[in-house]
Formats: sequence, structure tokens, C-alpha cells
Amino acid sequence: MEFLGDALDALRSFPPQARRAAGFEVDRVQRGLEPGDWKLLAAVGKGVKEIRIRDEAGTFRVVYVAKLEDAVYVLHCFQKKTQRTSKADIDLATDRYKALIRSKR
Repeated sequence: MEFLGDALDALRSFPPQARRAAGFEVDRVQRGLEPGDWKLLAAVGKGVKEIRIRDEAGTFRVVYVAKLEDAVYVLHCFQKKTQRTSKADIDLATDRYKALIRSKR
């Protein structure tokens, strides 16, 4: 498991229950299983998915890519404030994905 940028710090800033749920779902991904609630994020890049966590404190997302052989890469973690994911969150995840793919060539 590799966290890019400030993704690990962002995950650690989640409220305790959301952080535990995220950890459980990320562990499932590491073991080759699908998270309980996820969707593809084609706008970010090929194979990028987001884990969706709903908690009494809000809605949280963990954006990751697991298609590379060497690790699962967490691109971005954030609390979702509106129904639509913000352009800033999509752009940040996209930039980290592109940098990751460039580093693997």
C-alpha cells in the first residue's frame, strides 16, 4: 500500500468511525477483494476507483488504483461536502495518477 502526496494524513484526519471503515475497506483491496461500496472514477484515469464511506460525520472518499503489479496506490482521501465531487478533488487525484503512471515507465 502506497499513499501519494498527503493522502495518508488526510485519511488520518477522518473521524474515528470513518477512519476505521476506510481502513477495513483498504485492507479488503490489499487482499484482492472489492470494497463494500465503490465506483469507477474514469475521469481520473483508467482503473481508478473510489471507496465510498458514509458516516454520521459525513461522506468520505478514498481514491485508489490497484491495477499496478507492485502495490495499491491511494491517490487521494477527502470528505465530500456536496453531492458532486469537486473539480479540485478530481484534479488532484488526476495529477497524482498521471505522475504515478509516468514514474512507472
